Amino acid sequence: MERDEFIEALKREGFEEIVTVTRDPNGVLDHHEHPFEAKALILHGRLTIRIGATDHMYETGDVFHLQANVRHSEYYGPEGVQYLVGRK
Repeated sequence: MERDEFIEALKREGFEEIVTVTRDPNGVLDHHEHPFEAKALILHGRLTIRIGATDHMYETGDVFHLQANVRHSEYYGPEGVQYLVGRK
């Protein structure tokens, strides 16, 4: 999915806050949760989200959707990751 197409889809789905996030190579964000629902398009790099004992890997062009208040951790690939995310 292209960036502009993704932004339009987010707006149609009620995601009013849309930001670009960049994370450093080989970084880790330990267990945490967000008070908002997030839907993101990976623009560059790789992101692994661990929920419980299950890893979900996303690469350039993939979309992930995380509901609010889901405890998870994040792992960033060797090139880091940049993603466009809508929050609501």
